[in-house]
Amino acid sequence: MSDGVLDEAYERLHRTGPEFEGWLSNHGPMAVEALVRHGHQQRVHRWLDDYLGRLDELPRGLRPIDDWRSALGDPKRAGDWLTYFDSQLREHPWRAVLGTWWPRLLPGIAAGATHGVIRVGHAVRALDSADENPLRLAELGQALGYWAARWQPIPGTDQLLAGEPERPGTGDIDVAAALAGVSRIDDQTGGIRDRLGRLPGVPRWEPALAALRPARSPAEAQRGLTTLVHRAGLDYLRFGHTNPVMLVHAVTAPTAVLRTLPALDRALWAPSLTAAWAATAAMTSVYAPADGIAPPTVAPATPAEVFARAARHGDEHVVKLADAILDAYAASGDDRLLTAPGYAGQLI
Repeated sequence: MSDGVLDEAYERLHRTGPEFEGWLSNHGPMAVEALVRHGHQQRVHRWLDDYLGRLDELPRGLRPIDDWRSALGDPKRAGDWLTYFDSQLREHPWRAVLGTWWPRLLPGIAAGATHGVIRVGHAVRALDSADENPLRLAELGQALGYWAARWQPIPGTDQLLAGEPERPGTGDIDVAAALAGVSRIDDQTGGIRDRLGRLPGVPRWEPALAALRPARSPAEAQRGLTTLVHRAGLDYLRFGHTNPVMLVHAVTAPTAVLRTLPALDRALWAPSLTAAWAATAAMTSVYAPADGIAPPTVAPATPAEVFARAARHGDEHVVKLADAILDAYAASGDDRLLTAPGYAGQLI
């Protein structure tokens, strides 16, 4: 990875807030990390020149975070949360901060349409090769602060994350069957907060959510997450036409969780799968139709060509989907996945 270009990009982006135009997520840090990761650092500053004009200034704080529970999920405290995590990461090792806050933030994985956890996943991957880099640490702090400010639970996940008794089952978790059984909300209109708010009114939602039993070991959790990303990528080909932007997050949210696992205590891996599953299931329920279409025909390409096309396209969602899909392809070798970023590029 070209450390200099990414750090320069972070320095430019850290003058801006985590949201703009109300509550649209600032995708800049995620997109530039993916571009640099895949060898397209020469595009980063030109891309930022276009993107930065859309962004808002860094939010100002109101007062220090003292009672974190009462401030969790309060977007008016975004500036306070950014200051808090900046201080925490100056005073403590970043893995310790992440280990403390991951289980606190995980129940609110829907934060910012899942962009809180996605941004954390990119930040952790960037830090992996530069533990003490101050700009990478600052990016992790902004990512965690954004997640905390927009913390939002997915209805029905509280019992799962609290540790329900193990549901019966043998062998590996059947992610494909569980995802295929996800029910849909009847009224798929409005923004994500409105749609998620309708989930408790769907009689079939909680049984569908509970269809994925808890992982019995860290290794099983890792395999479950890998399969979840794989299946969500294939589902994008069937459902993406209905909401090509929002359904990207059904893939990128569990990818972010999977990337973060190596930095976490292994005891956190099983609940991480549960939360990621809830995020993908929720995005599927509120945005995907009940019946998909036949996967589209997209010109075949190598993994490098897939990302190069996404980089030329330039849309942040296409770039991030390509980045996630290449991880899934590396794990599975499933050539079908490589068509998803090109399809997203046609739709967006």
